[in-house]
Amino acid sequence: VQLQASGGGSVQAGDSLRLSCAASGSTFGGHTFAWFRQAPGQEREFVGAIEWTSGKIYYRQSAKGHVAISRDRSKNTMYLQIYSLRAGDTATYYCAADQCYHCAYDDYGREANYPYWGQGTLVTVSS
Repeated sequence: VQLQASGGGSVQAGDSLRLSCAASGSTFGGHTFAWFRQAPGQEREFVGAIEWTSGKIYYRQSAKGHVAISRDRSKNTMYLQIYSLRAGDTATYYCAADQCYHCAYDDYGREANYPYWGQGTLVTVSS
């Protein structure tokens, strides 16, 4: 599985932004895709995940209402919409995919669930 994240850039606080993660190289039904982010000097953290077939979404609690994950199965692309961007959203955003077929996790935010990672796209928010 190859993942290509895009859509990052320099934005103003209060703006909204949609990131994309284009997937290729496999069939995606039955798999889970996730977004993580890593702020400068910080550890990478989970943002949310989506089950490709069912569309069921899991968010980090603090991200609920601030971001929205979706996917377009016809385009093999996952999206991360970020609303009302703030300085704390400045980070490199990564998409990731699991390898397990139709697996459910007790912790969708565990990085070890996802052996496939995109290269990341940088979002810089200025006030």
